[in-house]
Amino acid sequence: MSFSQHLVLWLHIAFVIFAIGPVTLAISSTPRYIKKRDVRIVRYLSRITFIFMLAALGVLVAGLVLAQMLSESGRPWVIISATLFVVAELLLLVIIRDQRRAIRMLSGAGPDAPEPGSGHADAAADGAGAAADAEAAPTAGITRDSATVERGRIAMMGGLVNLIWLVILVLMVWNG
Repeated sequence: MSFSQHLVLWLHIAFVIFAIGPVTLAISSTPRYIKKRDVRIVRYLSRITFIFMLAALGVLVAGLVLAQMLSESGRPWVIISATLFVVAELLLLVIIRDQRRAIRMLSGAGPDAPEPGSGHADAAADGAGAAADAEAAPTAGITRDSATVERGRIAMMGGLVNLIWLVILVLMVWNG
């Protein structure tokens, strides 16, 4: 391998460690905090999921560049891995949607209301809105099962995303 190929390989590995690790932790932690009805933490986990989902695209890009550099891009395991990665990213979009629905439900606004603090307001206004949500949540008449559907769907799809990443890892190690 040349220096440039090694560099792209290290970049690919760095994206895996620093992007997929945090997004996996965020989606795995979300159901617990939905169950605890902690709107502030669920909102934070939703932001982490979105930011690191975008950063995880670097894994795909670096992997495809490396496959092209090594003349491996037409191999079935590379095509399957890239396809599975795109499926995982699409599932992450659905998870983010469900996280935002859970935030609205826990805030007492209902599943179809716009998320509080989702506009382009300054950070102080967003922080004040989050503080108001945290204070209002216990008294908003939230039932014990108000976000159960989202919690279950996030847990299920999060497990599926993790399984997809495990399959991709096995394909990479087996054929690498």
